[in-house]
Amino acid sequence: MAGERPTTSERATLDPFDALAGDVPPRDQRDLMERPFFSLAKAKRVTPILYQAGATQVQVYAVPEHGMATIWDADVLIWAASQILAAQHRGLPTSRFFRFTPYQLLIAIGRATGNREYHLLKGALTRLQSTVIRTTIRHGEHWRRQQFSWINEWEELTTRVGRCEGMEFVLPEWFHQGVLDRRLVLAIDPAYFALSGGIERWLYRVARKHAGRQRDGWRFELRHLHAKSASLARFSDFALDIRRIVARQPPPGYLLALERHDGRELILMRPTLSTDPVDKLCNPSPAIGTSGATDIGISGASLSGLRAHRLPPSRSPNNESGAPKDSKSDSKFFVVGKASRAGKPGRHSVRRRERTP
Repeated sequence: MAGERPTTSERATLDPFDALAGDVPPRDQRDLMERPFFSLAKAKRVTPILYQAGATQVQVYAVPEHGMATIWDADVLIWAASQILAAQHRGLPTSRFFRFTPYQLLIAIGRATGNREYHLLKGALTRLQSTVIRTTIRHGEHWRRQQFSWINEWEELTTRVGRCEGMEFVLPEWFHQGVLDRRLVLAIDPAYFALSGGIERWLYRVARKHAGRQRDGWRFELRHLHAKSASLARFSDFALDIRRIVARQPPPGYLLALERHDGRELILMRPTLSTDPVDKLCNPSPAIGTSGATDIGISGASLSGLRAHRLPPSRSPNNESGAPKDSKSDSKFFVVGKASRAGKPGRHSVRRRERTP
């Protein structure tokens, strides 16, 4: 019978969370800001992300039919995290099982609400469900070969004439637990959603995570950034994109500048609005390569950054309390791939389920 849920659906065991109405301050999950979990290109990416920094590993695999989830698709997760934190603040129960309307989500992430955007949203949900992630983050010292997708399942709720009355999705436990731990969530500027480029979006999240509101900001060597991004672009093209972004200054709340240190090109990310520590989680470091560090984290990647490389040890500048450290200490980076040249339902509702092929 149409509208019945399969007994295998997680939604049969979870209480639904109806999305909150009105403006909700955007919040981002620190692990997703810190590591390369998403494609930065609008073109379909099927090459996996294989990244390692110290004991931290991130592997991301795409289904060829849909491609890897992109940094624009990640807006759905930012919206979900924001909803959960806002509900907690109001003393409301939350759940991994979300009910919402496309209009609610699209408005919240700064998108138009026409038919095109609605279909783009369905594409984003499909990629989020079909992308597979394996990571050691929050798993401790031993690698647990648990894998998950950004969305476990999702459904479109439509009338018999095809009108959408709402959507539902279920978040994975890994992401949900990372949001419930307030130490692992940061406020972001709503203007982030207006950033159009993949690298500039990613660069803002890196600046917000590392520089935060520290007076002296944070420095990264460009080669280190290139490896950290897992971009398929050649290093020379990646560096050119960074220089163009510095010239345009698009990231809200931060000033970007390029520097030279011992023949290496660095980018300085400095906040413009506040000098307070990031949500009391970022501790300034006395060193230069990253907020004044004497040593600058180096990725050790070749110009293309496409083959596996074993890096020389470098000191870690990221000493945030109560959160995973940025492992640039005794780190290895592996970035593998080929270069890219592109860089509640109604009475007569019918449920359509989207499944991963």
